[in-house]
Amino acid sequence: MIDGMQSQVFEFGGFHLEAAKRLLKRGDGTIVPLTPKVFDTLLFLVENGGRVVEKEELMSTIWPDTVVEENNLSQNISILRRLLGENRGENRFISTIPGRGFKFVADVRMIDDNEAFEPSTAPESLPADLGAWDMPSRESIDADKIKSSGQPSLLPVLAGIAFIIIAVSAFYYWRSSQVESPVKSIAVLPFKPLVAENRDEALEIGMADTLIARLANSRDIIVRPLSSVRRFGGLDQDPQRAGADLQVGSVLDGSIQRWGDKIRVNVRLIGTADGATLWSETFDEKFTDIFVVQDAISQKIVSALVPRLSNEEKKRLSGRATENVEAYRLYLQGRYHALKSTPPEIRQGIEFYQKAIAADPLYALAFAGMAQAYSALPITSDVKPNEAFPQAKAAAQRALEIDENLAEAHIVLGVVEFWFEWDWANSEAEMKKAIAFSPNSPDAHRFYAVLLTALGRSDEALLEMETARQLDPLSLIVNSLKGQIFFYAERDAEAINQLQKTFEIDPNFWIAHLMLARVFIRQNRFDEAIAEAKKAEQFSGGNSEAVSLGSYALAKSGRRDEAVALLEELKSRSIHRYIPAYNIALIYNGLDEREQSLVQLEKAFKDRDARMILLKVEPKWDNLRTEPRFVDLIKRMRFE
Repeated sequence: MIDGMQSQVFEFGGFHLEAAKRLLKRGDGTIVPLTPKVFDTLLFLVENGGRVVEKEELMSTIWPDTVVEENNLSQNISILRRLLGENRGENRFISTIPGRGFKFVADVRMIDDNEAFEPSTAPESLPADLGAWDMPSRESIDADKIKSSGQPSLLPVLAGIAFIIIAVSAFYYWRSSQVESPVKSIAVLPFKPLVAENRDEALEIGMADTLIARLANSRDIIVRPLSSVRRFGGLDQDPQRAGADLQVGSVLDGSIQRWGDKIRVNVRLIGTADGATLWSETFDEKFTDIFVVQDAISQKIVSALVPRLSNEEKKRLSGRATENVEAYRLYLQGRYHALKSTPPEIRQGIEFYQKAIAADPLYALAFAGMAQAYSALPITSDVKPNEAFPQAKAAAQRALEIDENLAEAHIVLGVVEFWFEWDWANSEAEMKKAIAFSPNSPDAHRFYAVLLTALGRSDEALLEMETARQLDPLSLIVNSLKGQIFFYAERDAEAINQLQKTFEIDPNFWIAHLMLARVFIRQNRFDEAIAEAKKAEQFSGGNSEAVSLGSYALAKSGRRDEAVALLEELKSRSIHRYIPAYNIALIYNGLDEREQSLVQLEKAFKDRDARMILLKVEPKWDNLRTEPRFVDLIKRMRFE
């Protein structure tokens, strides 16, 4: 608590800031959730409204006796601006004073504590925590039994009711002040086979995937994505331990088996803290009734976690992407293969998506899945952009024609406009739509963060990627990309630390090794960079970007002959398969052959090479930034 904090209530711009209660409320009384340090930052700025608060003063107040980096303060300010509704470039509340600090510029009025907003309506029902209290029922207050002729006075009854109302209000007020994490969290583990010899992995993973998608429709539930829970699909997996690793409050553990046209599904909802079973049920149905089973499971889970839902949430929860069971089965096969993320598996996934669409031409989710698969090929594999991105865009557009609110399709459109069309403004608009439709989607925040990184907006990118990491803490790609953002923000120590955290999850994740090589190159630690690039090449199965980065490091370390040998190897590969020209250009630049490097960059531009998005921020191109042709490339890519 900041020294001098009293019971003042500050009013500004439609907000009430209650110091003693540590609450920020909007004019309608809704609470704006703030972490303790973000709250302290806002309070100190408001208390000192109208004057410039130096950064050092603010940091020493918020973090007394603690050494922190300036970025901690910058993140707090960015979070506040977003929560207060400031758009980029606005200064309605907080103004940045370059080189000095910040000033709270909104008009602030101190009001009496009694003027602060308090909800005027009583809660609809008692919280479960108060279930032991004996709330008088309507029947227990029978007017016919309480008459003035000798019957007990109403006063004791009314006093009892008043006491309960006050107590309930106090409980709700206390609970509302605990604003750190009001949202429930759950992990749906891959279903297991009842008989291991007769397993159907696509159905087991698909059942979990479908329930994850259903539960994600509630804004009051954070559900871990399939990419994180897949690793907990072992037959001997302890669900309570999985819940602890995934940092969720509860886990859905289940088994499923199909015999002909019959399925049996066993499910149980488990509390992570104590391992207690909160709910369990068995379903024996025809496979054609699998949607009914999914409806029942998702409704039971939500009822256990979020007792009250809006009508719109109930509608989304029970909504089905298709009524065609065969189309659904083919979609599950598509997801199963596409999410393995290797080019052959992705292409097999696309084939299943196409079959699912043939079975149900209005299956929006199958179109979105196909769009995601196509868009992944040029980004993670050596696939020509113009062979995949247009197909991804067409599939995403068709998905949105069927369901305009489908976040997955908006994400893909944003990806295509970013990685292929280089339309930064439209890409940002699509990412914001995806976040609006699915605020708890780690993919939406992740891809938006990558866009912000390429545009040089590192502070915003870190906020978005950290949001993605909190939603999906074990995601390898999210943790690695957070390291990449630190790298492009020139914060190498934090980048290395973040990538080491990624290796704690999976020491063989090739993208993290690739990014660590970049950091070591900038630090002139070339031997270490070469070693990391080799690991990235090995674990990726020969990705050309890893080869090119290792060759660049060899050239910079003076091992020119070895660098040239790798360059020739890539050029030889390009005769039989697509090798991104950007990767060839990078090696030429490491060899200080500027002319050839610029020629290859021009080719990468014509090919719409996805890696060109990093041209503005990648430090390995700094030696070319004054070259007229490079300047022209930057302009043609609409960076400036």
